[in-house]
Amino acid sequence: MTTEEYRLERLPTGQRLITEKIEHVRSVSLGFWIPAGSRDEPAALAGTTHFIEHLLFKGSARYTAEEIAQVFDALGGELNASTSREYVVVYGRFLDEHLPVALDVMTDMLLTPTFADLDREREVVLEEIAMVEDSPQDLIHDVLAEVVLDGHPLAHPILGTRETIGQARDEDIRAYHRKRFQFADMVVAAAGSIEHDRLRELLLERPCQPGNGCQERELCVPSGEARRHFLAKDTEQMHVCIGGLGLARADERRFQLSVLDSLFGGCLSSRLFQEVREKRGLVYSVYSFSALYQETGLTGLYFGCRPERLEAVMETVGRELVRLLSEPVSEDELKRAKEHLKGRMLLGLESTSSRMTRLGKGVITDTEILSPDELAQRIEAVTPEQVMELAAQVYRPSGLSVVGIGADEDLFTSVVPSDCLKGLM
Repeated sequence: MTTEEYRLERLPTGQRLITEKIEHVRSVSLGFWIPAGSRDEPAALAGTTHFIEHLLFKGSARYTAEEIAQVFDALGGELNASTSREYVVVYGRFLDEHLPVALDVMTDMLLTPTFADLDREREVVLEEIAMVEDSPQDLIHDVLAEVVLDGHPLAHPILGTRETIGQARDEDIRAYHRKRFQFADMVVAAAGSIEHDRLRELLLERPCQPGNGCQERELCVPSGEARRHFLAKDTEQMHVCIGGLGLARADERRFQLSVLDSLFGGCLSSRLFQEVREKRGLVYSVYSFSALYQETGLTGLYFGCRPERLEAVMETVGRELVRLLSEPVSEDELKRAKEHLKGRMLLGLESTSSRMTRLGKGVITDTEILSPDELAQRIEAVTPEQVMELAAQVYRPSGLSVVGIGADEDLFTSVVPSDCLKGLM
């Protein structure tokens, strides 16, 4: 498949290759997208996908960990990876002339990892888990996911737990890698100074066993029953998330959700930022957020404040929720939210890395890849009525859970009774 922007094809080996040639740049951003995430792990192997992501850098059949680092340093390039709930991406950025070398190193890492220094890297991951546990502003998002997505595979923590990582065995990690990290199942995405046919040729030179067909996931939508939950930690602030089920990734209303998110708490002029921080000085950080997955999503808001301000912040946030659900969105506010989204989108697409990510993520998640003009049109088409209608669904008080992290559970319980949000409307 070819468009003015990108070229997409399925190779004889089963891989899907997508490229976008960008004139007037010398760099190439190359990503290997693997259809495996924390949602695909058995509970006993929680965190294995992320652990493997780390271990890919510890050496392969032809390169030691030090040599991998030295090669990319010598290229003046970048090499990194990340794990999400639904996929892993290993990506690099380098000059176009170095494509064969970079590809050789990256494919060797993916195909023939040695899983060397497993116990040493286990300690690194345990330190990463400890770092998140010491960062309540990050940890609380995992807590909210566990509460709202209770019992669903999407609720699995991406990093795993101290117990699962501490007990992870070499043979289990290797078996999971063989099952989930099949080269034939990967999406290869590249953007920049890239020739599609040349990359295709280089990929077909690599040995490639038949894949698993990306292994169909068992899809189910969680109940999303509203709950209150508190995690006691010795913190200076009270950290709070309010959220519930959102939209699935392919839902056509995702553009309406982006506009809603922008005007409610996604930018400096948003309602939450202006009312809670700027006008009242009650917090340093407050924002709304949305995550879209294959069959469902998560939408909510976060704030952190000193314990003595919790009641005032909850009252202000409550009023803004009422306003969101009851007052029509003005044309000026809607326009500002749309322009913010379009500007952020276009600025993001100025880098080859962002363009590669747009392509790879679109293919691995099986969502349409829209041009910047098409994206702008979808955003522009959002109406005030659509925003209010969607807000009534994703911010319905009876469907919202409240989770908190802090040192004073009694205070949280008194300010946030179990039915505190149900009475808003």
